[in-house]
Amino acid sequence: MYVCICKGVTDHQIRDAVEEGARSFREVQRETGCSTQCGKCACVAKQITREAIVGQMAAAVDDLAYAV
Repeated sequence: MYVCICKGVTDHQIRDAVEEGARSFREVQRETGCSTQCGKCACVAKQITREAIVGQMAAAVDDLAYAV
């Protein structure tokens, strides 16, 4: 779904930015341009970013748990 209409940023693009290494909302903003114009999408964009980061961190922990 579109999160930022001004810049045409979708939730998939936000998740992709996190998968590519963004670890904060500011980094996601730099990568996508999300919430840099009017800012009305900031709450939803931050929530999606937070969920994506938590998911990436959980995946990293799971990977470490099986490293031998």
